[in-house]
Amino acid sequence: MKDDTPQRGVSAGLDRSDIAAYLAHHRQTMRESLLRLAATPISSLMTVLMLSIALTLPSGLYVFLENVRKVTENFESASRVTLYLQKGLDAEDSASIVARLHRDGRFASVDLISSEQALEEFKTYSGWGDVLSYLENNPLPAVIVVQPLMLPVAPDVLEGWAVEMRAIPGVESVEVDMQWVRRLYALYELLGRGVLALSALLGLAVVLIVGNTIRLAIENRREEIVVVKLVGGTDPYVRRPFLYTGFWYGLGSALLAWLLVSALLWWLSAPVQDLAALYTSRFSLEGLPLEAVFTLLLLGSGLGVAGAWLAVSRHLDGIEPT
Repeated sequence: MKDDTPQRGVSAGLDRSDIAAYLAHHRQTMRESLLRLAATPISSLMTVLMLSIALTLPSGLYVFLENVRKVTENFESASRVTLYLQKGLDAEDSASIVARLHRDGRFASVDLISSEQALEEFKTYSGWGDVLSYLENNPLPAVIVVQPLMLPVAPDVLEGWAVEMRAIPGVESVEVDMQWVRRLYALYELLGRGVLALSALLGLAVVLIVGNTIRLAIENRREEIVVVKLVGGTDPYVRRPFLYTGFWYGLGSALLAWLLVSALLWWLSAPVQDLAALYTSRFSLEGLPLEAVFTLLLLGSGLGVAGAWLAVSRHLDGIEPT
């Protein structure tokens, strides 16, 4: 029974056998382009190594930035907001403020320190315990310490939170170390933009390197291209092997870049752990997360295809049978 379901996109106007032949040709072209690269292993490997270095630099800087972010997240005071409650506020009202902040999805933790707990901690750490024991009344208010869920927090966002919290009934004052937050956020902005700019430049370098490599491949196969066009080969048919070659270059360089970054992290992990132990920290280097690896592979393949398309569009149309 004939299937009358309308077809769309690439398959429009083609029956099932045409679609199967179209996909089979793609598979064959993909395999043959990979075999062509394997037939010249030294030159192919040198190109992949050069491309992988261009991809390793931004990938390594991204990992460095994420590990810096992880280190600074351990500095809980960086974006901590401290609420000083009004003296004499009863426990029920204090608990109500804590519950209100807990319901807010922007905060990772909300800790209440009662005035009695605050006085005991002050006695313990100030060295004035004997003197403070003679006080008739506790001069310290209850305190609520709020830690943001997502770090880093932009200074203007943190200031907005402080304004909101000052308006809560029962809150006497709000304290935020804005100077430290501004410095930390400025550091993130600087590093992030630097990584983005370098990634764009090196991505352009990948496109140009692949484009030049494909251009040389087109020149080497000029006679073959002329013959294919003489027997009726269409431009997409002639273009396809070169696009797959660019794809393999990009994918191989992205895989190698991932391996290089992983090897570099493994080499540095032991010294970093030793340094962290000296500061009583359990910090350890983290590599590229799984989604970042997939992004790297996708970007590498896409840049390879873009470079191949650039070369094909500039040089292939000029080769015509005479």
